[in-house]
Amino acid sequence: MLSDVLGLTPEEADAYRLLVSVASATPTGLAELIGCDIRQAVGTLGRLESRKLVARSLGDTTRFVAVPPVAAVQALLTRRQNELDRAKVELDSLDEIYRAATLGRGAAEVVDVIHGAEAIRERVGHIQLGARKEVMNLVKAPFFSSGNLTDDAVIDRGVRYRVIVERPMPDGGSPSFDEIIQARAAGEVVRIAASVPLKLFIVDHELAVVPLLGSVNAARAGALIVHECSLLDALIALFESEWEQAMPFATSAGDPQSAPAIDDLGAQILSLLLTGFTDQAIATQLNTSMRTVQRRIRQMMDTAKAQNRMQLGFRAARLGWLDAQQGDS
Repeated sequence: MLSDVLGLTPEEADAYRLLVSVASATPTGLAELIGCDIRQAVGTLGRLESRKLVARSLGDTTRFVAVPPVAAVQALLTRRQNELDRAKVELDSLDEIYRAATLGRGAAEVVDVIHGAEAIRERVGHIQLGARKEVMNLVKAPFFSSGNLTDDAVIDRGVRYRVIVERPMPDGGSPSFDEIIQARAAGEVVRIAASVPLKLFIVDHELAVVPLLGSVNAARAGALIVHECSLLDALIALFESEWEQAMPFATSAGDPQSAPAIDDLGAQILSLLLTGFTDQAIATQLNTSMRTVQRRIRQMMDTAKAQNRMQLGFRAARLGWLDAQQGDS
């Protein structure tokens, strides 16, 4: 912990911990305690002394004592915080310069073109690492990046991911049910649409990546990087329109206190049914038989007193059958 927070080497952190636990120690004694040679111990003590974590004993200058941890560590923490504050000021200054340059872009500079699948993956990864508030993603086959585009470290910073996935197809040309579940578990808010008009990746309402379709050759793949302009505004409006029409995706049942309730398998079947899957496609996605799917749908219709499948959707929503976490906005 000391090595991570204060920038000490493992050897320095171990030596400081040892000195905290004893009255004092000579370089020779310290070397014996931590199992290193005398030269390493002398070097370690010298570095700790320069950091004001240890001091020479007043009664015997050949011996070293630990500076009280609260005082020593607090001083280092204050120094580190000051460094972070200065770095933030510099970052804010650079960000202002960048934004000023962006606003000054000419008509030919609001759209950049990237060539090659690998270059697209690298650029998308770089852009999402810089996300501060929200990532909006339209997912459509064929993929321009392996796996889903969610970065756990970005989500851990509180960045929201809203993802609209084109309805999974049995041929594997789009995300599978399991992949969508994994995306939700990673922190994505997922909705499903029968189809999406294009692949799209928008970060913080400031940048959009639009992969160019039409070529399956990875070497010939391309994408547009759209900066702040009326075209970006149109792409954001397109995403929001698609978001309103897409279906929230549930993988588990809702509040068990609601009555009558369904189990998780029922919730999964219902969710896929409401997003337009056929009975056979649902059975394929859930690795079960079509007879099981049809039987469970009939049971849910009977329980909800629904006359048809469309009515089942309305009744299910009123009964709170699907996971409340899917009530995204």
